[in-house]
Amino acid sequence: MISSVSLRRHEKWAAVDSEEKKISASEYRINNEIRVKEVRLIGADGGNVGVVSLEEALQLALEADLDLVEVAPNSSPPVCRILDYGKFLYEKAKKDREARKAQTKVEIKEVRLRPKTSEHHRSFKVRDARRWLEEGKKVRVRIRFRGREIHYPQIALEDLQGIADELADVGAIEQAPMMEGRTMLMTLTPSKPK
Repeated sequence: MISSVSLRRHEKWAAVDSEEKKISASEYRINNEIRVKEVRLIGADGGNVGVVSLEEALQLALEADLDLVEVAPNSSPPVCRILDYGKFLYEKAKKDREARKAQTKVEIKEVRLRPKTSEHHRSFKVRDARRWLEEGKKVRVRIRFRGREIHYPQIALEDLQGIADELADVGAIEQAPMMEGRTMLMTLTPSKPK
């Protein structure tokens, strides 16, 4: 005796079979969308059934009132599992959300100065950089040269070294001062992660 849910699934398979759908690389082929003669089948309980014909695999899925999902299309023969497709997609989306949540996104803040920046103004910038480093963010210090200032990079190098010394208790130099076009850059990273 076939249940009404099973009958609806069978009708859905017939509808899918009649209309050809384009499948993107991120989607899985299910039921009648699978176009191979033989598949390596993993049963509903997770056990390996072995290599069977597609018709036999579809019949087993229909009897179990579940879907046949192609999980590894590139292997030979393709690997298919008997499972509830909706639940499978939900759990996959849940794992993806957890993985994104676990990722640490390092934000880089930037302090811009000039070789002629006054000591008072520079102290404000250093205070901001200290706060950002304490929050666990990286800080890029950029000194931009204008006109003839480019001929005196040692002034900017001394400024950057002074800033690194002031922030030595909360940050370490990740990238030493280097020239990039008309600017000199230095990157600081938090010494202790938040």
